Order: sequence, then structure tokens, then C-alpha cells
Amino acid sequence: MTEITAVSQTSADPDVTSGVAQFLAPVVTDLTALSVDGKQAHWHVRGPNFQAVHELLDLVVTNARTFADTAAERVVALGLPLDARIQTVGSKATTPKMSAGFQQADVVIGQVIAAIDATLVTVRTAIDELADLDPVSQDVAIEIARGLEKDRWFLFAHVATK
Repeated sequence: MTEITAVSQTSADPDVTSGVAQFLAPVVTDLTALSVDGKQAHWHVRGPNFQAVHELLDLVVTNARTFADTAAERVVALGLPLDARIQTVGSKATTPKMSAGFQQADVVIGQVIAAIDATLVTVRTAIDELADLDPVSQDVAIEIARGLEKDRWFLFAHVATK
């Protein structure tokens, strides 16, 4: 019989893993809020650009969920748990509240852009703080920022006057 030796989940320094969790957990929280609020906006958008905005919001939601999953998996891969239950997200997210009910496309777009902007503040903090702590985790945050900025651009193009 072969004896199984217990090994830790990760070889990373515990200070590094706790630092990564400290900066990526808020990213997961804000991205989860963005995805839930984005879906609310998706269901309730109205106006002449309905179909294009409706479909674009679905893409924003899908991307936010994918980005949240990537950040969460990085924390968990380093051996720490993460709390992204809806109750936790509701109490800790830094994103602004989304209006309830039907809204015109320009209002919805403005609110989703504001949520993306708030999330980007959290992501940029993670980028700055992870630079010396863990470049691999910083790379995760950089990739999330790149994607959010692209989604923001696509939304902004719908309401830009120039």
C-alpha cells in the first residue's frame, strides 16, 4: 500500500495569499453586483435602441460573471475561501444602486456605466496593491480591467454625442 502524504493546497506564502484575497475579494463582490444589476437593467430597458442595448447588457453581465469567476478562482486556488453570497454582495459592494422598474436606454446605460466605473476603482486598487505582492494575481486584475473598459466603451458609444 502506498502512503498518502498530506500536502497543503498551495505553496504560496500565507501573507501573499491573504493579501491577494484582501484585494481580489472586493473585485469579486463588485463584479457580482454588476452582473446582478446588469441583468436587472437588461430586463427593464426601454427605448428606440432597445434590442441593441438589451443584447449588449447581456454581454456585460456574462463578462462580469466570467471576470468574477476568474478572480474568485484565483483566491480559492491559493487556498482561501471567498464569500460572494448575495447577502454579502448586497452589503459590501461599492457599486451604486440600480433603479427599479422600466427605464429608458440612456438612463440604464448611464447607471451601468456608473457601476462599471465603481468596479474599475476596486479593480485598479487591486492592480496597484498586487504589483509587488503577487504579479500573477495582478495579471488577473489587469485582464479584468481591460475587459471592463471595453464593455464601458461599447455602452458609452450608445449615448455619446461625438
